Amino acid sequence: MSRRSRKYLEEKKKVEPGTRYPLKEAVEIVVSMGAAKFDETVDAAIRLGVNPKHADQMVRGSVVLPHGLGKTVRVLVFAKGEKEKEALDAGADFTGSDDMIEKIKAGWLDFDRVIATPDMMGSVGKLGKILGPRGLMPNPKVGTVTFNVANAVKDTKAGKVEFRVEKAGIVHSPLGKVSFGAEKIFENLVALLETIVKLKPSSSKGTYLRSVALSTTMGPGVKVDPLDVRNSLQ
Repeated sequence: MSRRSRKYLEEKKKVEPGTRYPLKEAVEIVVSMGAAKFDETVDAAIRLGVNPKHADQMVRGSVVLPHGLGKTVRVLVFAKGEKEKEALDAGADFTGSDDMIEKIKAGWLDFDRVIATPDMMGSVGKLGKILGPRGLMPNPKVGTVTFNVANAVKDTKAGKVEFRVEKAGIVHSPLGKVSFGAEKIFENLVALLETIVKLKPSSSKGTYLRSVALSTTMGPGVKVDPLDVRNSLQ
């Protein structure tokens, strides 16, 4: 069994076992835990009252975080003609069509997000086995299959986050860097939670937001009081 580092154990002392903290206090505790030598990412794990095995309870979407993620995102756009120029003018790092598809088939993966125009999806679909497992396949539900490539590129560069509920009913999402401070992380978290609440499936019964936990890349988790979360979103 792996042993926890001394720093991790010291940070864990800040969290009372079994305690669920008010949303703002939980964020403040997590941000205070950034003890690594690098600027750690703050992550959220949100358990929902859904059964992802049923298609009508699949929660999937995207949100542009008000303060971004604090990192450079390399964007690839599959487009042709004027749409390719539009993507480049909006700040896309890479654009192309069949040439890019062949490049990816050959092993190139130096990008973080993929956007495609609808007319390209017939060809891009051939990359499903490569892009799908990496969460990079364009999807109209999260706005990455669109003819409005300029807005899609700008949103992605600004800190757009895509999320999808996992088999266990949990949504995992980054919220930004510890260096953002508690206020910006809190505002990013609220934006994410508000979006997830808006996507509540009509077939979901009972409590929808069941639990929220926050953590840094190297730190312990901090549990949030679900009641306070629901009150904060009203």
